[in-house]
Amino acid sequence: MSEKSRLALVTGGTGGIGTAICRRLAHQGRRVVATCHPADRDKLEDWLRERTAEGMDIGLVAGDVSSAVSCIEMVEEVERRFAPVEILVNCAGITRDKTFKRMELDHWESVINTNLNSVYYVTRPVWEGMLERGFGRIVNISSVNGQRGQFGQVNYSAAKAGMHGFTMALALEGAATGITVNTVSPGYIETAMTLAMRDDVREAIIAGIPMRRMGMPEEVANTVAFLTSDETTYITGANIPVNGGLFIK
Repeated sequence: MSEKSRLALVTGGTGGIGTAICRRLAHQGRRVVATCHPADRDKLEDWLRERTAEGMDIGLVAGDVSSAVSCIEMVEEVERRFAPVEILVNCAGITRDKTFKRMELDHWESVINTNLNSVYYVTRPVWEGMLERGFGRIVNISSVNGQRGQFGQVNYSAAKAGMHGFTMALALEGAATGITVNTVSPGYIETAMTLAMRDDVREAIIAGIPMRRMGMPEEVANTVAFLTSDETTYITGANIPVNGGLFIK
């Protein structure tokens, strides 16, 4: 199969970073399908129209990534309507920030299910097809806080750290079969969420970043495009930081 006909599935593809990834992969020539939560599907017609106006034909499929059953149904729909998934970007994620003293069970379970368990739930239905075809590119979008931890984010930091553990182990299983599995760990990225921060909070964050700015979603997307290229064949099990020097290891 030619590079331009390969289908890329981007979970959480309608968010700030997810949208940039969808755009970049589409510009790379990939066929792209984004996922969204079923509760948001009817609210995303404008998102689809914006992508069409930009000259991109991006598909949209609803699914709850925190549910194994929903993920199986979602992948089945994608492969029935579009094509087999040869590129998977696990980008869906949420935060439920609380100090551990105040963290209820739901705060823990919702983040672990959406950010970590989803990586298994979505990857498992596409894995055997990748093995059979002898090609696959999987990128898991983690976070700098999965590398260094963050106050008030025990749940989020645990989930994001776990994502790279998943990456390393699965990379070993796919290494001899034409499948690469990698992690991208963004730092603070300029999205609607960070733009909504109080100015003093935002300025304090930027002061702690050696590059003295937040990253752009496109900078994360460029890294994903590189890792999912047909030509990027000898990088697997890696955790690529996109954090402006905020955390160097």
